Amino acid sequence: MPAHPASSAPPVPQATTRVHEPRREDCPWCGSDRLRNRLRTGDLRQYKPGSFTVDACRECGHTFQNPRLTVEGLALYHRTVRGAPRDPASDGLLALRGSPRRHRSAARAMLHCGEPESWLDVGTGHARFPATARQFFPYTAFDGLDPTPRVVRARTADRLEEAHVGRLTDPRIAAPLRARYDVVSMLHHLEGTSDPRAELRAALSVLRPGGHLLIETLSPRSVFAALLGRWWLPYDQPRHLHLLPPQNVRAELESAGCTILTLDHRPVHVPHDLAGATSLALSHALPAPDTPWRAIPPPSVQRHARTALLRAGFPLVAVAALADHLIAPVTRRTRFANTYRVIARTAP
Repeated sequence: MPAHPASSAPPVPQATTRVHEPRREDCPWCGSDRLRNRLRTGDLRQYKPGSFTVDACRECGHTFQNPRLTVEGLALYHRTVRGAPRDPASDGLLALRGSPRRHRSAARAMLHCGEPESWLDVGTGHARFPATARQFFPYTAFDGLDPTPRVVRARTADRLEEAHVGRLTDPRIAAPLRARYDVVSMLHHLEGTSDPRAELRAALSVLRPGGHLLIETLSPRSVFAALLGRWWLPYDQPRHLHLLPPQNVRAELESAGCTILTLDHRPVHVPHDLAGATSLALSHALPAPDTPWRAIPPPSVQRHARTALLRAGFPLVAVAALADHLIAPVTRRTRFANTYRVIARTAP
């Protein structure tokens, strides 16, 4: 999910009702009231105040933040604050999803679909994926859509032909783009949206007949999610609002008349589960860090001790990362896989 510009004012949520919607008693995907709690946690990466709950539907498996953050609350928890602590290890592990190698894999997966004339990348950020995909599709016009002005800067840097600031579910954005694109890509976009079903429908509306939709998103069915609980890095509360099981995405697209060409987790599994859990658990086992919203800063000796212990624990994270890569050939072919890819074609 795109980050927001740095702010000097610390975001301190003071009223739960301001940042959270009312709690749901039913599944936002299928409407079932058979919900179960998967975890309760705080902000494990950025240490911002607040408590967050993730529930799952026993009927369809849809996993979602409940109560969900409002638009204002989501912006608050995405905003970067000067002086706020960060976990470089977990940040680096999350960045693996957007690595050039993974972008090349996504672009290469579309080669069998032919040379598109126009391509829209949704949630593009700095448009690093279109910049990589252009190596495989040099004659394609790449446009980008993002809620933040980063997409405008990407257009200025000639990574995009056109830049659109906003969300695809906004009729003012979607209407002028209707039936305009041969390909729409959504790479790790759906998990941070308020209404992923509406995002899918909006994506289909801007595709031409016979166009292709490329999706990569996290799988709540991963065995690692059950084993690691709140320490499973892809939960990334409170920034991820929905985790969609692959069968739900398939059914939704097929009900809209699409043909599923690819549904696979092998090429997109990100081997960072054990390392991410180790990094988060280590960080929270140490003395609490200083934050802009603490009334009383911790003693200097505590801050220095935390820094020293984090550095001392880095070899543990490195060993866990090595284990992730050693078992990756097995995990990517089993229910341990944490990510999946869908390529769907609309009706001609």
